[in-house]
Amino acid sequence: MGLLALAVVAVIGWLWWTKRLGRNPARVIGIAIGGFFAVELMLRGNMLFAAGVAAATAAWAWSDALRRRIADLPMDEVEARSILGVGPSADSDEIRAAHRRLIAQVHPDRGGSGELARRVNAARDRLLKIQN
Repeated sequence: MGLLALAVVAVIGWLWWTKRLGRNPARVIGIAIGGFFAVELMLRGNMLFAAGVAAATAAWAWSDALRRRIADLPMDEVEARSILGVGPSADSDEIRAAHRRLIAQVHPDRGGSGELARRVNAARDRLLKIQN
């Protein structure tokens, strides 16, 4: 166990040092730790708990990709208008003004998330495309 734990820590340290952990290092580290515990439980003969830990770790790993895939789905006009809070008669200037107000609140630099900013931008693009 000690050698396996040392190897996991060494690999995580190397990935951290070389900045290869990506945009969400906590997720990568959590997945590595979950995998380590699953292997440790399996080596101790506790297959049921090892399978549970492995399944939970895999679900956590895939949740980010699934969330990104859902966020990239095409947006209809009604959803775009509800996101920006504009009515059906809004012109392009009103759409841009609503986008500026909302993006100032949800931008990652202001404490928001990248996903919210992406959805707000997609709503603006969808409505402006309809206007032209």
